[in-house]
Amino acid sequence: MSSENARTVLAAKRPASPMLGVVVVEGLVDAIVSGRFLPGESLPPEGPLSEEFGVSRTVIRESVKRVEEKGLLTVARGRGTVVRPMTAWNPLDRAVLTSLIKHDETLGTLDELSTVRAQLESVMAAEAARLRNDGQLEALDAAMDRMRETVDDEAAFRAADVVFHETVMELSGNRLASSIARILMDRAQESSRYHGVDVPGAFTLTLREHEAVHAAITGGDPERAREAMTSHILESWQRRRLPNRAGRSPS
Repeated sequence: MSSENARTVLAAKRPASPMLGVVVVEGLVDAIVSGRFLPGESLPPEGPLSEEFGVSRTVIRESVKRVEEKGLLTVARGRGTVVRPMTAWNPLDRAVLTSLIKHDETLGTLDELSTVRAQLESVMAAEAARLRNDGQLEALDAAMDRMRETVDDEAAFRAADVVFHETVMELSGNRLASSIARILMDRAQESSRYHGVDVPGAFTLTLREHEAVHAAITGGDPERAREAMTSHILESWQRRRLPNRAGRSPS
């Protein structure tokens, strides 16, 4: 066998790049969430999908399985692969939640995300106020000091903001709530629409809200910590929330 033929055989046996599957999965999720394929409709056969994405049928087959695991698809006898209703989707899945935020014209998904995040983090703030000890409070003090030091530096302040919230989660000891809240926060942070536009003095207002949470936790007041965290997350979102794409401001 010539060296040229050997290289051809090796190339043919080389497995497809995992990134191809990621691109196809995200593309299929996007197509479903955007409404290109509606609930109850069947996906096109493997052949047309293979041509559309420029990948092998094997990659399509594996990608469809991944999307099925996310709750968006099911195999129906005699109908092939069918899109499931939105109520069956896994909204905490990275690709699904990212696409829901991306295709939501009204920003309602981000509204819901902020509400759920506020509920989770307010519970953790209350638990942190109830369970905190001196050693743990040192970490919270350091996070608060870092926010004060960076209030005039946007990038550093945003990073310090995240650290503060993560510290409160750690203090709470609630691993499940912390895991869900981190997923929501991470997906939101990826969206420019979540960051919106900061009003004048926004960082100063945000700092004061964090100071209220900090004071309640260090003071051992669970109810005040709960209220301060809820108020901070919801009010800061409303301050920077953009009008939706239809040009309407939030109610």
